Amino acid sequence: MNDRRAMNSRRYRIEVMHGVNLDQLGRRDPLLYGTLTLPELERQIEGHARELRLDTRFFHTNHEGTFVERLHALSGQADAVLLNPGSWTHYAWAIRDALEIAALPAVEIHLSDVQRREQWRRVSVIGDLCFATISGRGPDGYREALVRLRSELERGGA
Repeated sequence: MNDRRAMNSRRYRIEVMHGVNLDQLGRRDPLLYGTLTLPELERQIEGHARELRLDTRFFHTNHEGTFVERLHALSGQADAVLLNPGSWTHYAWAIRDALEIAALPAVEIHLSDVQRREQWRRVSVIGDLCFATISGRGPDGYREALVRLRSELERGGA
């Protein structure tokens, strides 16, 4: 088997992290966030991941310190991280520091288009640590994020 085929067959481990208020999907403004619940969204993400030969593990918390501790624990547990910290994106420097410590290829994702919303939502304290940000594509953005992560990992990435 050539190196290219071996590389393409590798299964990468992706930690999908959801932050504050993401457990309220399905109840929040459907025009901004859609109608899927978090469990439905995670099933959809898992389906995309299977197609891409990625193994996903999901994590959600409404507690910033717990989010930080999970990032600390990723060493040796994940090859990359896909994260939607919710509103923590805009001010949680402790999450930024923990992501830097994790030192994994990362994609920041948001269901709504944060660049077309309130001014304070346009700030990301984690953006410079992520090789990509996907915003405003709803649930479909997660598939795009997984494709980008797989590509980055195959290149030896980030």
